[in-house]
Amino acid sequence: MTGYLAYSLSGHDKGSVYLIMKEDADYVYLADGDVRTTDKLKKKNKKHIQVIKKGNKRADLASVTNEEIKYQIKQYCKDI
Repeated sequence: MTGYLAYSLSGHDKGSVYLIMKEDADYVYLADGDVRTTDKLKKKNKKHIQVIKKGNKRADLASVTNEEIKYQIKQYCKDI
């Protein structure tokens, strides 16, 4: 799932779009490039997100910057 965009389904950030940076057995770590940067990832339960695969290409996480994350989220939101 890493590299894909995802919607938050619950919590105070419900409806927000994030990029999945890392994952483990139960949690994913998300960034939006603005409040949640690559240095300060948001930990969220996997069952509280919806992965966006349709029309979304997987990002290369090795060299992604906060500006690129913001741009990718902005482009996705503009298209829907």
